[in-house]
Amino acid sequence: MMTMKNMTKWRHAGSVISCVVMLISIFTLATKGLNYGLDFTGGMISEVRLDKTLSAKEIQSHLETALNQPVSVVEAGDPGQWVLRYAAPETLSDQPEIKTLLSVFSDNVEMLNVSLVGPQVGQELAEQGGLAVLITLLVILGYLSMRFEWRLASGALLALVHDVVLLLGFFSITGMEFNLTVLAALLAVLGYSLNDSIIISDRIRELLKANVSLPIAELNNRAIVSTLSRTLITSGTTLISVGSLWLLGGEPLYGFSITMFIGIVAGTWSTMTIATIIPELTHLGPQHYAPAPVSDAP
Repeated sequence: MMTMKNMTKWRHAGSVISCVVMLISIFTLATKGLNYGLDFTGGMISEVRLDKTLSAKEIQSHLETALNQPVSVVEAGDPGQWVLRYAAPETLSDQPEIKTLLSVFSDNVEMLNVSLVGPQVGQELAEQGGLAVLITLLVILGYLSMRFEWRLASGALLALVHDVVLLLGFFSITGMEFNLTVLAALLAVLGYSLNDSIIISDRIRELLKANVSLPIAELNNRAIVSTLSRTLITSGTTLISVGSLWLLGGEPLYGFSITMFIGIVAGTWSTMTIATIIPELTHLGPQHYAPAPVSDAP
């Protein structure tokens, strides 16, 4: 069984690992950047109706070979109806007609809609997505500042920043496509991580008020132990659902599910390490939650 002293060493080591991973992620983002999807860079979007016997993998394989580029194939609802996304050439005449390419492996080809998303629209989406993440962090900062003493609030906020940077670094290192679906998952991860941080911070605050003589390191360990079962059950059940999406959801949900999976694990990790280490480093103590003395002056 892990002792309280060993748990403190484990938290400190975990925080060092998290800081190293954050630095690697920031370096990779600065040097390599993200592989933005068509939602941000622009491209062609074609809605077609093909033979019902064709699968998404077969259509994707044929088109990627013909176009020599990644192609996103998403089922549109009705059997045989698909939405195709692929990068647009510099001039439309440089690319063979998509209907001709589809006719090679499908007897029935019906073009329902073809549209072009320009780079300007994609840039606007990227700016709005970044603004959404920034506003979310600022709102969370305001909420934490009102609810907790600044030492606890700083730990919770840094844990959120850790999760965002780690996920962005993962997509930068792997070169996976970063699109609007991944951005939506990133915002959802912030909610899960915030929930874990609030739970552990609330528990630390309660222990500070009830045990004025104990050091903050031991109180942090007790807070983790008392909330660990709840955290594991909540995160575990969510991971089961996300894992099912990852394995069975197919290509359209791959980016979303892997972002949620890594984000939930990272959020649980950062809550037990970074969110508890910052109050220790800033010397949080019971005196910071002691009631203000009442003056005897009339």
